[in-house]
Amino acid sequence: MNQPKPIVTLLVAGILSLGAVGLALAEEDEEGENEGMEGRGLMEESRQPIAPVTNATYNKECGSCHMAYQPGLLPPRAWAQIMTPPALKSHYGDDASLSEDLRREINTVLGVDSPDLLLQGNPLDRGVADGASAGALPRISETASFKHEHSKIPARLVKGNPEVGSLSKCNACHVRAPEGDYNERNIRIPGYGVWRD
Repeated sequence: MNQPKPIVTLLVAGILSLGAVGLALAEEDEEGENEGMEGRGLMEESRQPIAPVTNATYNKECGSCHMAYQPGLLPPRAWAQIMTPPALKSHYGDDASLSEDLRREINTVLGVDSPDLLLQGNPLDRGVADGASAGALPRISETASFKHEHSKIPARLVKGNPEVGSLSKCNACHVRAPEGDYNERNIRIPGYGVWRD
């Protein structure tokens, strides 16, 4: 009977070991526990920091009623729909009318004045409802990635939570939301604590 050569045995053992390591890493990544793999795919893209709001006018005017959402959370065409004078007059149930000068400045911050407005987008834009055709204004909470990221959170922790009340109150749970950091490591749900998928 022929004995296998030591080099062949070592190669086979090495290949099998690499395969086992690959399977272990794949399983860990599927469970969302591999923190070093951020930045890959739709789910991880939403965890990347979004440029924070630095414009004082935008922070004052929009941030006086709700968190001053980062422009990167919606595409410019969605912000354009939200920023029309009629839409501001009936801004999600409130009158958020602005002077034309303020509206123009905020439009610039939101990227609404971009010449290639219809071509611009963002990974977080996937699935934004077209407010004009739906008869409603676009909502960050209607993007496909937002829905995906928040699908496992029980309603009792949001709507049933007096300190949160709505998914639109990002900064209630995302402690670094004002800086544009929505990473899962920085989620603290009031009355519940740290959240992990």
